[in-house]
Amino acid sequence: MKTPDLSALVQQFLEHKLTLALAESCTCGLVAAQLAPATGSSEVLLGSVVTYHMEAKQKLLGVKKETLATYSAESQQTTNEMAQGLHRHLPAADVCVAVTGLCGPGASETPNKPVGTVFVTILLEGRAHEYRTQFDGNGDKLREQAAQFIYQQLSELLNRRKEVSGAVQPGTKQVSQLSAAHKS
Repeated sequence: MKTPDLSALVQQFLEHKLTLALAESCTCGLVAAQLAPATGSSEVLLGSVVTYHMEAKQKLLGVKKETLATYSAESQQTTNEMAQGLHRHLPAADVCVAVTGLCGPGASETPNKPVGTVFVTILLEGRAHEYRTQFDGNGDKLREQAAQFIYQQLSELLNRRKEVSGAVQPGTKQVSQLSAAHKS
């Protein structure tokens, strides 16, 4: 997405009267930095916290040490806890987005979770929309693709928002189910 598209995304937030908060790991603040110049962003974006290191995830967002040890810093379970922690600290945020992933070799890289694997959780109206995706390229390209993916998912969720009934949509979980979902 280019800046005009991001302005359109911000306008969607304004039309729905929603605010946004971000917890960024692998994107290192890129999502917030690209949104900031968009028209109306100051009314929408409450803030972004970059929690690149595991210690920052724990101390700033309350990600459990056990979650990091069991699933790794680059996992859906971790993004779920990042999003929940963000919402606890910024309850005025109507939409909370958390992202983590592997933008370079090492970390929790495995054949099942290669470099380029990105995890996103978007909390919207008490529901967690979970995404796992795979991108190709170097670190900068991976971060850019992850940011673009987040913008796309946000836009799609806002487009569907009026159509959503009280039922949980496929690929989503109730927020209260997130913590219990990965304890077993």
